Amino acid sequence: MTEVEIKVRIADAEALAAKLRELGAVPVHPRRREDNVLYDFSSGDLRRRQEALRVRVVGKKCFLTFKGQPQRSRRFKVRTEHESEVRSAAALRKILRSLGLRQTARYGKFRTVFRLGRLTICLDELTIGRFLELEGKRSDIVKVARALGYGPADFIRSSYLTLLAEAAARKA
Repeated sequence: MTEVEIKVRIADAEALAAKLRELGAVPVHPRRREDNVLYDFSSGDLRRRQEALRVRVVGKKCFLTFKGQPQRSRRFKVRTEHESEVRSAAALRKILRSLGLRQTARYGKFRTVFRLGRLTICLDELTIGRFLELEGKRSDIVKVARALGYGPADFIRSSYLTLLAEAAARKA
């Protein structure tokens, strides 16, 4: 599957959620905590290839996600993504360690998820701020972003891990 998405830094998640409802967006998941752990080989092969292997735990659910190299795009973050739900986060961590993978990064966030047609809309809260994430067809992303008052100049293609690292570097 190819993932196409953008992020936008936002000031007021509650006001934006109300605006999303006015546009017809339907809540899919209420605000909930997500814990994300990235894995790589000690050689750093995944990082070097700009790929990612992530374990995400949401409540009692666990998801393993592989993200391929970013594809060329001036406005959007585009990459191959494969994801599967896994029964046991503890067993998955043991498997990954047995394969020689190690934890390289960890971050948490709170996420609220909406759907509007085929577009997935997430309101994310991290220690570095609040973000709107739009994922779907490019034309749908642009249309909904515009309806919310955002344009291409507001689009962020970076991952949350990159944004967190940049924020940490600014504090140092």
